[in-house]
Amino acid sequence: MAEILNLALLAFSGGGEASGGLLDVNPGLIFWVVVTFIFLLLVLKKIAWKPILASLDEREALIKDSIDSAEKAQKEAEKLLKKNEANLAKAEEQAQKVIAQGREYAEKVKSQMLEESKSEAARMIKEATAQIERKNQEAFNKLKDQVAEIAIEAAEKIIRENLDKEKQTKLIDKYLKDLNKN
Repeated sequence: MAEILNLALLAFSGGGEASGGLLDVNPGLIFWVVVTFIFLLLVLKKIAWKPILASLDEREALIKDSIDSAEKAQKEAEKLLKKNEANLAKAEEQAQKVIAQGREYAEKVKSQMLEESKSEAARMIKEATAQIERKNQEAFNKLKDQVAEIAIEAAEKIIRENLDKEKQTKLIDKYLKDLNKN
């Protein structure tokens, strides 16, 4: 501090010599440069230092927020990616289940249709067999009736020619007995 006062004193004293060289030390000039520099620092500290620091702090906060939001977005993207992969796996599993159910249903329908066609074929065969049996029975009955009719006509002719009243009575009695037995 003493040196600064000495320099200030020398600056005000004027030194008595007139010097004009560039490399000459002028204590008065040094003093005023120092005073001006300190004054400028104080003015800058009062006026500009706080806004500059505030601007730097604001920029630092903005960069920090940007980094934080980028990290958050990256975490959310990773979370969404994992969720999408899980949903994709779940959808694939459900698709496999649907395909398996479709195959199972198709097999069930196929076996059901096969059973129905088999039962329908069996029913048709049974009906055809029954109808054939009825037709055979009808034909047999018709044939039997025709044979019986022919036999009766032939018997009638023979009886008229060969039988008298006594033989006819015996024959009718015998026929009635046979009829009662059946």
